[in-house]
Amino acid sequence: MTQEVKHVHGEKGLQDAFYIRKKVFIEEQNVPEEEELDEFESSSAHFVFYLDREPAGAGRFLTIDGIGKIERICVLPSARNTGAGSAIMEKIENYAKSQKINLLKLNAQIQAIPFYERLGYEIISEEFMDAGIPHRTMKKDL
Repeated sequence: MTQEVKHVHGEKGLQDAFYIRKKVFIEEQNVPEEEELDEFESSSAHFVFYLDREPAGAGRFLTIDGIGKIERICVLPSARNTGAGSAIMEKIENYAKSQKINLLKLNAQIQAIPFYERLGYEIISEEFMDAGIPHRTMKKDL
């Protein structure tokens, strides 16, 4: 079983990322498509987790006012508990470091908070709703 996370470029890589995000967020979590795919797609760095060369996880990264924003971390049900989420986060954090970013933020779904806490993120907001799902903002200094 081969696993790798790629910083994807071009149409094929973007389609792999969008495929995973549609499966997880739109189909599984009922997020409206117009909220999932937004105006930041073209200005973001996209990452895809491949399991045996098939896309199985995704995430994106953008910089806003010098702060790295990690978004859209998702893994197909068949690839959960394989280390996919941690591998995606590690690749994104290394990318952020290469861009000289030293503060990362993300909005975590409530059920994902323990995952992010294990990776060193800390809660910095009250609970809020995004796409009908409760979230809290978290941060990590690199």
